[in-house]
Amino acid sequence: MTEVQFKTIKYLMKCKKWNYFKFVIIGLDRFHHAFWKYYDKTHHKYEPGNKFEYEMRNYYKFLDKEVGEILHLLDNNTTVLIVSDHGAKAMKGLICVNMALKKLGLLKFKKRPKPGTKIESAEIDWNKTHAWGWGGYYARIFLNVEGRESNGIIKKKNYEKMRDKIIKQIKSIKDNKGNSLNTKVHKPEDFYSVIRGDAPDLMVYFDDLNWRSAGTVGYDSMYLSENDTGLDDAIHDYYGIFIIYDPKKKIGKNLGIKNILDIAPTSLN
Repeated sequence: MTEVQFKTIKYLMKCKKWNYFKFVIIGLDRFHHAFWKYYDKTHHKYEPGNKFEYEMRNYYKFLDKEVGEILHLLDNNTTVLIVSDHGAKAMKGLICVNMALKKLGLLKFKKRPKPGTKIESAEIDWNKTHAWGWGGYYARIFLNVEGRESNGIIKKKNYEKMRDKIIKQIKSIKDNKGNSLNTKVHKPEDFYSVIRGDAPDLMVYFDDLNWRSAGTVGYDSMYLSENDTGLDDAIHDYYGIFIIYDPKKKIGKNLGIKNILDIAPTSLN
């Protein structure tokens, strides 16, 4: 797939006129998610000597070669940027946010759902439910607030008190071996000056993103070793990549860690 992409990219660069050219190589993202356990010796599913052990390195070598060929097609008036919207790291497992809320007494079901049931399809006893959640790289927790939700039970005057209580409870969750987790729980207003759409009441980064969140329900345990939405061995990380090449400016230095908000004005300058 990636080889075909690069052939197409080079054809377009050679045969068409451009003042701006952008392309996305999605293969690297897919490679991380599908092959991380094969090369990372610290991954809990790593098997020494497996036949895919060097495929990640080989893929990076292939990308490096293709990018090099593209650079040779450019003139001295063209600036090149290589960016990513996130990083990647090994996924230790999944914490089922709704099963955790159930264990904490914050979520009640009218009857036990089958394993893997989506929260939207489960029969929830809303009169006894204080919170439920969505899964993802980070969990999104919603509170059952009176006047906001159709069957809300949390009084608005108790909203902040309940949020703070749940934050403490979520942070107390340990991993499947009883080890403490470096879980971070944020309120949306901590990040966003304007809250739009159906924003969650809390955003949960289990073990600082080392554990993914699963939103499905019906399990005996709150822990899963496999992603509930498909094959996945890696999880998104905070730090992506930013490389800038300007043939007229021989900078040649490490820019260090930069804020993503700096990237757009730098690119447009």
